[in-house]
Amino acid sequence: MKPTLKPMILALTLAAALPWSSHAAEYRQVQADQSAITFAYQQMGVTMDGKFNRFTAQLSFDPERPEAANATVDVDLASIDTGSAESDQEVAGKVWFNIPAFPTARFETRSVKALGDHRYEAAGQLTIKGKTQDVVVPATFTAQGKAGVFEGRFTLRRGDFAIGEGPWAKFDVVANDVQIQFRITANAGE
Repeated sequence: MKPTLKPMILALTLAAALPWSSHAAEYRQVQADQSAITFAYQQMGVTMDGKFNRFTAQLSFDPERPEAANATVDVDLASIDTGSAESDQEVAGKVWFNIPAFPTARFETRSVKALGDHRYEAAGQLTIKGKTQDVVVPATFTAQGKAGVFEGRFTLRRGDFAIGEGPWAKFDVVANDVQIQFRITANAGE
C-alpha cells in the first residue's frame, strides 16, 4: 500500500464509525394498545388505583434532537375505570370531572429538556375541567427495536383543577395528590 493511501483509509474508517444523525429515528406513531395512563390516590388513608381506557396522543420525538420534540395527549375522561361502576358514574358528575361539559383532559408540551441517561423533562400545560396549569413531567425514553417507550409519573393536585367540589373540596377523605403514571409506546416513522 502506498503511504499516501493510509491517511485516506484512516479518514474513511473514522467517518464510517461516527454516529451520523441523518438516519436518526423520529418516533411519531403511537401504539394505543401498548400504551397506558393510570392513577393512584389516597381515600381515607387507603391507596386506590385506576386507569383511563381511551386516550389519543400525537407526538414527534427524535432522541438526537429532544429540544424539537412535541406532544399532545388527550384523555377521554368518560373512559375512567376506578374498579367500580358506581364510582365511575360518581366521578363523571359535575362535582368531580363534569364530563358532559369537559369530556377531555389535555397535556401539551411547550419544551423538552434532556437530562442525560435517557431521562427528560417535558414542560407543558395540563388542562382539566377548563382550568390550565403549568406542569413539568419527568420521563424516560427507551428504544426497543423500531419502537420507543416513554414512561413517567407526576403528581397532579386535584384542588388545582376543582376535581372534587363542595364537600369533596377538603382533602380529609380523598387526598389532594393524585399520582399519574404513563407508558406511551410509539413506532419510528419513515
